[in-house]
Amino acid sequence: MNILSASAKAVTSSPLPATATYVALFLALLLTLVTTITDLIDQRSDVAASTAMLEQLEGRKPAVSGVGGDTTAPSGSPYLEGATVTVAGATLLQRVAGSVMKFGGNVLSTQLDVPNTPAKAGFISMIASCEIEQPQLQQVLYDIEAGMPFLFIDQLVVQTPVNGSEPEKGKLRVLLGVSGQWRGAK
Repeated sequence: MNILSASAKAVTSSPLPATATYVALFLALLLTLVTTITDLIDQRSDVAASTAMLEQLEGRKPAVSGVGGDTTAPSGSPYLEGATVTVAGATLLQRVAGSVMKFGGNVLSTQLDVPNTPAKAGFISMIASCEIEQPQLQQVLYDIEAGMPFLFIDQLVVQTPVNGSEPEKGKLRVLLGVSGQWRGAK
């Protein structure tokens, strides 16, 4: 009898090696099954997240914040309110000046630009010259663009203090061009 046939006869006739081989194959199959199911669950959650993001980007579903399911959209009209272009311009000036002053800045001058060209019809623009400290400038810009009505920063020119002091300590001179859309008289 050769060695190969002797070892095959020992494996088939002894129940312990046969049981160990069966258990090892069963565990390997079980491990493969568990990892496959886990991968399928992960893929399904990825598809659900991608679908939700696609719906949000396409505008079919509003963005939902993490707290209570509230939407994070600001309230109010997206247009500048006013019966005339002058009143709507005054609203724009008041909104920008209020935002600058809310964060500790000073408005030095303002200029309202009423649209004369058809390309800018419906938009009212303004330019404000103001002084504000550097850390508050970002807050002012965010406050202007994030609230209602929708306002757009068209121009931003920042000049640091010239008097030799550190730029972080002095107030910055800022030229701020802002525009918003006015629907016209109702």
